[in-house]
Amino acid sequence: MDSNLTPSILRVCELAAIEAARLMGKGNRKEADQAAVTAMRKALNDLPIRGRIVIGEGERDEAPMLYIGEEVGNGTGYEVDIAVDPLEGTNLCATGMPNALTVMAVTDRNGLLHCPDTYMEKLVVRPQAKGMVDIRKSVKENLDALARALGRDIDDLVVVVLDRPRHENLIKEIRAAGARIKLISDGDITPAIAATVEGTGIHALMGIGGAPEGVLSAAAVKSLGGEMQARMRWRNEEEKKRAIQYGMDISEDKVYTLDDLVPADNIIFVATGVTKGDLLNGVRFFGGGARTHSIVIESYQRIVRFVDTIHIFDKLVKITL
Repeated sequence: MDSNLTPSILRVCELAAIEAARLMGKGNRKEADQAAVTAMRKALNDLPIRGRIVIGEGERDEAPMLYIGEEVGNGTGYEVDIAVDPLEGTNLCATGMPNALTVMAVTDRNGLLHCPDTYMEKLVVRPQAKGMVDIRKSVKENLDALARALGRDIDDLVVVVLDRPRHENLIKEIRAAGARIKLISDGDITPAIAATVEGTGIHALMGIGGAPEGVLSAAAVKSLGGEMQARMRWRNEEEKKRAIQYGMDISEDKVYTLDDLVPADNIIFVATGVTKGDLLNGVRFFGGGARTHSIVIESYQRIVRFVDTIHIFDKLVKITL
């Protein structure tokens, strides 16, 4: 796999974002998600790859398209593993709220953790704190370590947490430690990236969210040189059975490092904004076309690009900023 594949992966995300954005604010999250899934799958099947979905819309019996294990591509070219979230933040798109995305990570074969659709406890911090935090330690200890690593006081730190009842104690601990909190309603991939990048005003992501989104986040965080640790939080015995089939350690004490979540060193990560957010602009339509805004990360070249694309619906003109 090399960088020649990157523009094609970008186009897949752009097309899915455009189709999802047509349904932005119309109140039907399932319809918006299906529009993104259909567009993404069609575009993937045109690519010269032998692709395998390892993080997708669910198990084969749950998802008609982009299910775990589905083969995509035209059957030529590189063998790759693919993690997708055709519409990260379905509720955000349906209600017109910020930070809905289309997301994809591509690696060489066996480069991504195979895991069921379950929950994952996550800790994401800046590269400067690598080796200084530990998800097994208390919130106070980790925030102290992060503040030291960044040369800040704890009350300068901003931590993103999903606004869920399960995080009531976590929120209390963060506030007691002195840090500030940004609560979000849905979608923790954007804040995971933001916690890794300078200048975003976000210094950490903490809490429990989706495991598939955790693997996608890890692909971006690893490519950016950040630090991420995770532990699985199973909801039922069926999830554990599926995890065993994937060869996973089902102990909730098992700490997953970035190399566990994304064993590959060769990673392409792309996200395209559907609605305007903290990191990306959303899709903007105009007469006869649309404009998209994406982030493209290539780990092997150590390159991060923000790509602003004008789509004129019978041809494309690309502007890279």
